Formats: sequence, C-alpha cells, structure tokens
Amino acid sequence: MIFKGPLKFDVAGYTEGFPQLFYFQDSWTKVSNVIFLDAPVGTGFSYAREEQGYNVTLTQTGQQLVVFLTKWLGDHPEFASNPLYIGGDSYSGYTVPVTALQIANDDDARARLNLKGYLVGNAATDVKYDSGGKVPFMHGMGLISDEMYEAARSSCRGDYVSTPTNADCANALQAISMATFAINPVHILEPICGFALRGRAMPETTMDQRLRLGLPVECRDNGYRLSYLWADDPEVRATLGIHEGSIASWSRCTALPLFRHDVDSAIPYHAELTQRGYRALVYNGDHDLDMTFVGTQQWIRTLGYNVVTAWRPWYSNRQVAGFTTVYDHNLTFATVKGGGHTAPEYRPKECLDMLDRWTSPAGEL
Repeated sequence: MIFKGPLKFDVAGYTEGFPQLFYFQDSWTKVSNVIFLDAPVGTGFSYAREEQGYNVTLTQTGQQLVVFLTKWLGDHPEFASNPLYIGGDSYSGYTVPVTALQIANDDDARARLNLKGYLVGNAATDVKYDSGGKVPFMHGMGLISDEMYEAARSSCRGDYVSTPTNADCANALQAISMATFAINPVHILEPICGFALRGRAMPETTMDQRLRLGLPVECRDNGYRLSYLWADDPEVRATLGIHEGSIASWSRCTALPLFRHDVDSAIPYHAELTQRGYRALVYNGDHDLDMTFVGTQQWIRTLGYNVVTAWRPWYSNRQVAGFTTVYDHNLTFATVKGGGHTAPEYRPKECLDMLDRWTSPAGEL
C-alpha cells in the first residue's frame, strides 16, 4: 500500500512527531480499484483470535483469500462485473498464482469473481531460479569479475543453489560472497542504511531512538521507519477500523513461525493459469539482486512458450522505461529500468503506466 496506494509520507520534510502524508500522484488507484490485503494471516494488521489460527499453509492462505474476495464482492455487488486481476510482489509471487488458480478451479468462485488474469513483480517463484539467477546477474551488472564468474560457472556447473560438491565451487561462491556482501540487495545502486525491521514486541522507545539517527534523506529506510509511527498511532488505527488489542506494534515484515510454505515451485501454477487463458504480467526491477530479472527469465523459458513479440523497449513519458517480451498464452514479461525490490517503489510513474497499458483493451506495454 505504501508504494502503490494514494498516500505517501513526507520524508524530506519530517522533523519529529507524527509524520505528514500527501497525495501520491502515481498511485495505482488512479487507474483501478485496488483492494490491499495483508496475507498470510499475521502480517500487517491481520490477526487470528487464537494461536492455532496462525497455523496455516500457503495453499490454505490462498483459500482464505478466495473466501474474502467472494464475501467482499457479495457485499459490494457494484464491483462484481469489473475485471479482476490478482497482483502482488516479492513473496506474493507464490501467493498470487496459488490464489488465482484456486479461483479458476472453484466453480462457485469462478462464477462470482470476474478473474481475467494476474500480475507479479520481483516475484519469488522457485528457489532454483530465484537464487540461481544471482551469480549471472552480478556478473552482468559488473559486481563480480569475469574471472570470478568463470570460476563459479565452471566449477559449480551452473548450479549456484545446491550445496557445493567440490572445493573449487565452494571457494568460488565464497569469493563472490565476500566481494558483494556490502551491496544493497534490494537495489544495487542504493546505500545500505539498515532495513528498519522490528519484531512485534520491540518497545516503542527503541524505534524512537532509531528515528533520531538522522539518516540522509536518500536513505529509503527513513520512510519505512515513519510507517511505524503512523501505523501505531491510536487515531490511525481507529480510522482504519483496526480492532483494539488485536495486534501490538505493527511491523513491515513479520516472522510467522507457524506458517508453512507448502508450494515448492509456482511455475506449474503459471503454466496452468496461462494455458487456461488467464493473462499474466511478470515484471522485475532490473537492479534487484534479491529476485533478479535473470532468474525470472530462466523460469519463464522452462514453460516452453513461443515468443510472440521479441524483446523490445517499452516507454513512459517518451523515455525507455524497460524492456518487454510477449509470449503465447498471454504471458508478458517486462523489466523496469532502474527499479529495485520492488519496482513500483523505485519507479512509480513508469509502473503506473505499465499497469494502465497492460490492463487496457490493447493490453500491450
């Protein structure tokens, strides 16, 4: 919501106290109606009344989201005929296709929800490719030398994920790790200022102390830290309808010890959805080392789809905003030039244009 929603924090103007908000001109709500969901349960403001409620799998999470969407549209029938696209970034690269396929496989949900497709950005998909794409990405972006890359490629035989089977592979990967450990993984060109994370039990005074660190304005973490002050404010919670006592301190990223990831790979979900006629947009910020565009292209190739429109630039404000390839079965891949993890945070105007064009009748970037 912070990166795609209608409001943003005034980070540059912040001095102390409650953070100020301003309208965000590149919000995705300018071209669509958006429902923001906290999932799995336990993230954001979501909660369970009993501890056992957090003991869910990814598959069960998808089922819960389908129940929510059918109930919500039942209560708001004026939106029921609108085309529905399920979208998300990062770990939601699993949640989105799992949820979309459950809608497609459920006769009742399919009748109630006008599902047309889905979109995932900087998406976790399959560890073989999510992690396996990092070494070639680092080489292509100039973070490691030709010699370091060749040593890893030849000794590891292209497998940078499994436990090394020989000393040369282990040494090569260790050398790469030592050379790149200080690179910001969410955007390789930005400084590491910390990740503004906290557990739900972290006392407020600790966060207040962190907010007084006086980080440079270019540190993206400043905005993250303001989100804690905003989300924990009683008036904000009352306005949002957050049930009193449901959660303690809000957190951007939450540990979920009872949650079970029961989907090894999202690739079969992409294959079934696209082959059944649902549209798909898969995009990557091209400076993201966490979920690289290299790894994304690798898993897309495993689908074996024919290229309909070869790699070409796409534009925003008459400038190259990234590159795109269109495959058969209505699958579009796009990079967002200069984007990190996740792309809309770093290139909001370009991503708004991308969404607007892809969901338009023409459906092309």
